[in-house]
Amino acid sequence: MFRTRLPAGALSLALALTLRALSAAAQVAPASPPTSTVSTLQDALTGGSPIIEVRPRYEQVDQTRTKAVPDAAEAYTVRLRFGWRTARWEGFDALVEGLDVSVLNPEHFAVNVPGAPTPPLNGAGKSIYPLVDDPPTTTLNRAQLSWTGGRMFSATVGRQTIDIDDQRFIGDVNWRQNQQTFDAARGDFRLGRFQLFVAYLDHVNRILAAYRNFDSDSYLINARYGLSGAVSFEAFDYLLDFGNSAVNSSDTRGVRGFGQSRLGPVKIAYDATYARQSAYANAPRPYGLDFWAADISATWAILTSRLDYEELDGDGRQGFTTPLATTHNFQGWADAFVSPGGNKSFVDGITDYNLSLAIRPPLKAGSLSQPELLVRAYDFKDQRFGSDIGREWDVSASVAVSRTTTLLLKYADFRRDASVAPGAATPPPSRAKVWLMLDFKL
Repeated sequence: MFRTRLPAGALSLALALTLRALSAAAQVAPASPPTSTVSTLQDALTGGSPIIEVRPRYEQVDQTRTKAVPDAAEAYTVRLRFGWRTARWEGFDALVEGLDVSVLNPEHFAVNVPGAPTPPLNGAGKSIYPLVDDPPTTTLNRAQLSWTGGRMFSATVGRQTIDIDDQRFIGDVNWRQNQQTFDAARGDFRLGRFQLFVAYLDHVNRILAAYRNFDSDSYLINARYGLSGAVSFEAFDYLLDFGNSAVNSSDTRGVRGFGQSRLGPVKIAYDATYARQSAYANAPRPYGLDFWAADISATWAILTSRLDYEELDGDGRQGFTTPLATTHNFQGWADAFVSPGGNKSFVDGITDYNLSLAIRPPLKAGSLSQPELLVRAYDFKDQRFGSDIGREWDVSASVAVSRTTTLLLKYADFRRDASVAPGAATPPPSRAKVWLMLDFKL
């Protein structure tokens, strides 16, 4: 039996005090975004805008108790992001940002590469707890220089975040307290309805801080063409070469079609993707795996319903991998499916059907506004054998406390199937997770 609970006393007091302080700070109007153009370098340096975020969070993970993992995990963490972005001068602007993650309680959780058989990175004694991958760190999060040459071209060099589409393949993993950033050079080209994104990744600064970064010699290419407002097409090739993580080196090529339209008062959105992944660079063995995904959603007034299908192939030795994705957004918030490379995948492959409903009522009570309730149900199957793996329920509720502050309560419950098909890989253990988080951004 899982004993998922919210902490009493200390957490409630800490969040209440933080909420009061941030609500008071929120009375100051946020700075304008750094898009204004100035005439001198001095004006660019002094006329920019601050970057400030404070994000306290409580997380509890309670998975199937075993002799090896007999306890639940609890983590009280606070993320602080702070920095400055200049105004634009002669097409240039710069950004510098630091990040600090502090753990406020004793570390009753393990930090490790998901799926790794080695002891936790924060000490072998932490192996009695499930993973919460929010290690304490203080780091230079971003340091970038950008140049915009009119509407057709822009470029950014330095340490930066990169998010492509819904972050299914490339993202900043912002759900974790330490972001994923890239030491990279990128270019964005636009000509009419055509867009081209290219990037070279020299280093990947992952969420485990300096514990498990990627030494990279990787390239990202993504091209998009919009036929109309209702239909757009995209082609991509992500060539990942990691010198210190050969299992994650791969070549992923794919196509995507997406768009939206209206049926009377209902807005319909649709999306479909196919990708083929193969060995690349120093990958330990040749392979070829497919990825299929499709979704359709309907929004009417305050309600949005969405049906998703996703299939990641596996060959029994490894599954389709997405090592640079924001994987928390996919295959359930419980993050049950992991592989030795630190991915969210399954050696037999995963077939995932899920249905969600979001409610966004236009309610306002004092400083509280923009409430949202989201419920999602998942059904997971072994792609190779077609057998059941498990099911999951995810629920989140959020509300804007002020113009700059949001409060979030989130819950995920994964239950593995009781039986395993002959020859199939063993599914991950059942688990439940709960989060309580406050996010203040200026």
